[in-house]
Amino acid sequence: MEYLKSLKKIIVLWMGYVGLLFQTAVYAYIWLEYYYPIISRFTARLKYTKNGHIGIVFIYLVLLFFFSHTYGGLKIGYLKSLDLFLSQAFALIFVNVFTYLQLSLMNNWWLKPDYFLVATVVQMLFSGIWSILWNFCYKKAFPPRDLLLVYGERPIEDIMQKFASRKDKYNIAECVNIKEGIKAIEEEIEKAYSAVILWDIPTEERNKLLKFCYSRSVRVYMMPKIPDVLIKGSDQLHLFDTPILLTREYALTVEQRITKRLIDIICALILTIVTSPIMLITAICIKCYDGGPILYKQVRCTMGGREFKIMKFRSMRVDAEKDGVARLAARNDSRITPIGRFIRTVRIDELPQLFNILAGDMSFIGPRPERPEIIKQYVEEMPEFVFRMKVKAGLAGYAQVYGKYNTTPYDKLKLDLSYIENYSVRMDLRLMLLTLKILIKPESTEGVDSSQTTAMKSEGKSEEGSKDE
Repeated sequence: MEYLKSLKKIIVLWMGYVGLLFQTAVYAYIWLEYYYPIISRFTARLKYTKNGHIGIVFIYLVLLFFFSHTYGGLKIGYLKSLDLFLSQAFALIFVNVFTYLQLSLMNNWWLKPDYFLVATVVQMLFSGIWSILWNFCYKKAFPPRDLLLVYGERPIEDIMQKFASRKDKYNIAECVNIKEGIKAIEEEIEKAYSAVILWDIPTEERNKLLKFCYSRSVRVYMMPKIPDVLIKGSDQLHLFDTPILLTREYALTVEQRITKRLIDIICALILTIVTSPIMLITAICIKCYDGGPILYKQVRCTMGGREFKIMKFRSMRVDAEKDGVARLAARNDSRITPIGRFIRTVRIDELPQLFNILAGDMSFIGPRPERPEIIKQYVEEMPEFVFRMKVKAGLAGYAQVYGKYNTTPYDKLKLDLSYIENYSVRMDLRLMLLTLKILIKPESTEGVDSSQTTAMKSEGKSEEGSKDE
């Protein structure tokens, strides 16, 4: 049975690679039939042999593999068909734009982009059909896995809803409270289950069940606690013959902080220049709509709890905060102006934060900055919330890429700590690329539901600037 499962997964994996080969074949065709004849005609020194053509096409394949892997375009069966298609679409757009610029540089002048546009459309159509077809095949080959959910005191509605959103992969067949006893749960696992969810149960019982499942090759989905996240980012040392895990007192090394700051300055300068026309048009539209201020400034906290004023384009009415109370953003907030609703949807309202980055108050990637009063409320419920201020606040973060706008604060905290404890420059660059993808996903800009559990006990509506909680 295990051999059969492994064989199925290998086949599915290779189908992803077949998709890449088809996309590359489309590019190889327009290169050989259209662009190479044009470039070689006007650049007499450019004469490629067979190996030269293979090299050009291979570069395209490597780039396509890199961006597809970055955006998740090879995760057949793991992502929904639409997410899989969007991942492949982003990869194709990045690679085709880069390759077009590369060929134009080889030509010493701009090439007509018409063949690239046609090729991109063909590739997109293929990606859409391919995503639906192979996700369908994956579901047939791998039916939903029956799961046993073991829970404790914490309500299970949230996790039940999340697993229910992927009925094609998971089926929670039974829920058992840890109070039933370890022995009874172990007997239930042995009787009928090959996979278990350990959901917020005491550490001692969780460790016993984890060892039991591991010894019997039972798959475990486990909700990590804050210490688990911290340990995951630790360094592994050896003291003679004893393995030791080391968690450092500083989240980032001096070298990492210097490199991160250089990347922030360079990228912020480039983006400020590129987006300056957009910012100018946005400023004019906001001013013409109601004559109010263009920018909205609000006190937020960055590394070490230091306060600074974050800048955004104003997206709510001028009197949106007349009571002066900090609240999380709500879905379908009535105080957002028509212009504000648009700039929030496409995230144009965040562009002035490029100046916060240049000033050193923020970084491109990091936990989103919160208001001091909201932090105070969160800390009452989660004292560990202050851990996320071990690094500079960010324009975008791990929690925004892998979570949703209405992800619970506790889950966002664990996502942010995962970023802090596993930081690398490579991760920052990857998150920058992934941030572009989430900008077009509607759930990433949704507000908090009135029924959602947060650290805010009595607030229901939103205030300007709390959108990015």
